Formats: sequence, C-alpha cells, structure tokens
Amino acid sequence: MPAQRRIRVTHILTRPELGGAQANTLYTVQHLDRSRFVPSLITSPDGPLAEEMRAVADAQVIFLPEMVREIRPLADGRAACALVRLLRCIQPDIVHTHSSKAGILGRWAARRARVPAVIHTVHGFPFHDHQAAPVRRLYVALERAAARRTDRFICVARSDLDKGEAAGVFRREQAVVIRSGIPLDPCRRAGGSGMAVRRELGVPDGVPLVGMVACLKPQKDPVAFVSVAAQVLREHPHARFLLVGDGELRGAVEAARRDAGLEERLILAGWRRDIPAVMDALDVLVLTSLHEGLPRVVPEAMACGRPVVATAVDGTPEAVADGETGYLVPVGEPAAAAARVSHLLASPERRHAMGEAGRRRVEEFDIDAMVRRQEELYVELAGRAAGVPAA
Repeated sequence: MPAQRRIRVTHILTRPELGGAQANTLYTVQHLDRSRFVPSLITSPDGPLAEEMRAVADAQVIFLPEMVREIRPLADGRAACALVRLLRCIQPDIVHTHSSKAGILGRWAARRARVPAVIHTVHGFPFHDHQAAPVRRLYVALERAAARRTDRFICVARSDLDKGEAAGVFRREQAVVIRSGIPLDPCRRAGGSGMAVRRELGVPDGVPLVGMVACLKPQKDPVAFVSVAAQVLREHPHARFLLVGDGELRGAVEAARRDAGLEERLILAGWRRDIPAVMDALDVLVLTSLHEGLPRVVPEAMACGRPVVATAVDGTPEAVADGETGYLVPVGEPAAAAARVSHLLASPERRHAMGEAGRRRVEEFDIDAMVRRQEELYVELAGRAAGVPAA
C-alpha cells in the first residue's frame, strides 16, 4: 500500500516580531509532525524573530521584503502579486494566514493561486471600539471580503468567536477556538531565575517589582502603565517598575516617565528573550491593553506563579479569573489598576495564593496541545479538499 502523501502547509505572517502570534506561528512551523506535514513560511525579513525563522530545520522559509505592516497600496499590491507567484511555485495543500495584513493579502493570493484550503487565525480583529467609525467600518468590510476566501477560522479566544459572528465576518460553524499557547516547561522551571534579572536591572531582592511585557504600540496603551506606576508609588514608595518591549510609542513612554519623575523608578528594558526569568523577577504583572486577542504574557505569568492585573478586554477575562488568579479592571482607568496593584503589594499571602491558582489553571494554554489541534484541523481540511469523508 503506497505511503500517504504529506500535507503541504504554508503559513503567511506579516512581520517576525516578538509577539504572541509570531512566536506561536514559529513554534508551529518548528514542531509540525514531519512524517505527516511539509511546512513552509512566508514573512517579512525585518524583525527580531527573523534569524530563528531562517534557522528552522526541514522547512522552507521565504522572506518577502514587500510585506510591511503599514497600509501602503503600492507595496501591498506588489506583496500580493509576489504571494501568488510563490504559492503557485510551492503548491501548498493549505495556506494558513495570521493577523490582519497577512490575512487579507495572503487569503486573496491563496485563492488566486487556487490553493485547495485556506485557514485564518484571528489573533484579535483589526476593528475595535477605540477606532473612529469610518475606520472601523473599513476594517470590518475588509475582513468580510477576506472571509469569502476562507474555509475555516481559528480564534484564540471565545470573545473573537463572538465578535466575528456579530460583525458578519463568519458563521459560528466556520470557526473553532484553539488557544494561543505557551511553552509551559520553561515557565515551570523558572523559579529562582528572576534573581539574576533583578541583579542585572539593579533591583534589590525584597523590593517590590511590578512589570508589563508588551509591544509599545497604541493597542497596549503603555503610557497608562506609567500612570499606574506613579499612582502605586504613593502607597509603596520603594517599589520599582519594569516595562519590557519596544515599538512606536517608546518616545511617548519616555516623555511620560520623565514628566512623572520616574526615571529612577521605571526601567525601560527593551525587548528581552528571557521572559520566564522576567516573570520570576516580578511580584505582579500588569497589562493595560485597549483591545486584545488573548495576550500570551498572561498565561506566561500564570505558569510562573505570578498574579495579573489586566484590563477586562476581549480574551483577557478568559485567562484571568477575577479575584482568583488576578484582577480585571476597566479599560482606560489606570487608577483602578493602581489600586489593585497596591492591594497585592500590601499582601504577600494574597499574591502567593493567586499565583498558585494561576499555575493550576494554565494547562489549557499548553503550546504543544495547540500544535496538535492545528494538525487535526489540517488533516480534516486536506481530506475534505481531496473528497475524503471525515472519520
């Protein structure tokens, strides 16, 4: 009996930056079962994960310079045409796109190239309540148009499943929830590694350290974290604060830090790759996002036994159990976040109890389970495209 042909899966991603969507796509390409799948990846050459992507074994990785995050009609047109040519050459059985820009261009190109099946993962929609109405309507229209070229959707949070259905992007039966995963073992083994991070940053042992790990872009509202820090210091004057990440709002964050007189109290660490050790160094993780998919840093903090204070947006409440593993606060209200952080800093027992509760709840975010569920979906779609009845 002839061996079954392996399924060719091409992932398309806008930019290889240090975000959850990017890290999880890289992990999927690295860990797909090579006895059943032939993975490939198309992305921009610009980003801190580019070298790791280039080094992936047994996978074709193609860097497309025309793929940029910003809306640039000429570059976007060139990128779309280049994607069509590449897909006709690769001849994948499945194209799997991620996030908004690559999702729109990649799905259009996949249909032009007559790819049998197309999957799109929603890592949070590009439309949200903090946009001007015309902008929001434009993004909804673009997502609806791209959806007509999509066989199945993966949502990392149930909130995106609800939002996509309510906006008319897809029918509920077209989508499945597969959690955005994290490698659990590095977090579980991180105990004690935070001491080295504290020494590096000049934060003495025993001094409260409150952190946020996020790209410095409008979605994450990092300037609000500066406000949280200033307000917490009124009750905990010895506390220190750490912001890990970089991006377009770094200048605004630096200005806010300077205006608040926090140069000696708030550390801007830029991008770091040792996130489990960073989490181990913290007493509390804060996330001030205006909108989300399902933020990867939340289960990372939970797996490291750290409580979370986060805005109650989109998929975040599906990870943070309010009052059990941390606290949820209204978006755009730094005072509410500061009050919860201050409460936790004043109660080591409460911090410990919430951290332990987080450890017990984090299993559903296992990144290897995420890969296996995607593999099951690939097999289902490949079989359907080939006319093979589902088992």
